[in-house]
Amino acid sequence: MRITSEPFGSVDGTDVRRWTLERGAVRVRVLTYGGIVQSVRTPDRDGTPGETVLGFPDLGGYLKRPEPYFGALVGRYANRIAGGVFTLDGRTHRLARNGGPNSLHGGERGFDKHVWDAREVEDGVRLSRVSPDGEEGFPGRLDVSVTYALDEEGGLRISYRARTDAPTVVALTNHSYWALGGEQELRVSAGHFTPLDATGVPTGEIAPVGGTRLDFRAPRRAGVGIDDNFVLDAGASDACELYAPATGRVVTVVTSEPGLQVYASEAYPGIALETQRFPDSPNRPEFPSSVLRPGELYASETGYLFSTR
Repeated sequence: MRITSEPFGSVDGTDVRRWTLERGAVRVRVLTYGGIVQSVRTPDRDGTPGETVLGFPDLGGYLKRPEPYFGALVGRYANRIAGGVFTLDGRTHRLARNGGPNSLHGGERGFDKHVWDAREVEDGVRLSRVSPDGEEGFPGRLDVSVTYALDEEGGLRISYRARTDAPTVVALTNHSYWALGGEQELRVSAGHFTPLDATGVPTGEIAPVGGTRLDFRAPRRAGVGIDDNFVLDAGASDACELYAPATGRVVTVVTSEPGLQVYASEAYPGIALETQRFPDSPNRPEFPSSVLRPGELYASETGYLFSTR
């Protein structure tokens, strides 16, 4: 295991560093700006290493083009909150409407647009910051840490932790776009999904995937035009698997989260696999809760495991 860091420019006078984690044939690069996973190099079936996520070669690319959220650490609330408003304990909180009529990925300046503190830990790097009370309209002072580590097999493990001093909502994820080489086949361990209204937020229904375009229970070509939350099967050994027949690369996603947002757009030649709480859960008490209260620990685990066949 090898861990190094180097300067990677600055934002508003604050230095940004790039951390490189290497174990065996796997190399992962993480920026302190936005907690961005800039690069993940893994071997193909012939043992040749290659890039598997979309990103920019320099900091300027991320500053000029923030809208794809390439590799970003997303928060304080990943995905959408309807109308940019929610009520918690009788108090209404209004957020920026930066995704059409809704709040998206934490607002206009979410976690992906801040420089995080960083320190080396066993097998990786831990980023941390304090999100002040009222940031982007969210209540409570939130102490957040996110650890990126490579396990003994070279899998990327991301651990999210947060504590608050007032009731709030939290949902963190990573927004990497996976591009394993050529066309990709996707399998998702989900028999249900959350249908969306015209603005992209859930209607509240949990519907079966059978007979719909979102039935990925058996592997098939992913295609484009997907931006949907899958309700992961309880007890499944993984959330999903992405496979590129041309290179043999496989990414298997495991998570403690109940949902998986799959985003595949014509605009980008990759697929985002975002483990998450359900979109708009602050307004949907029937969904898994995203509420965090003082004295509680927000803890979420996601792993991206690499193999070939």
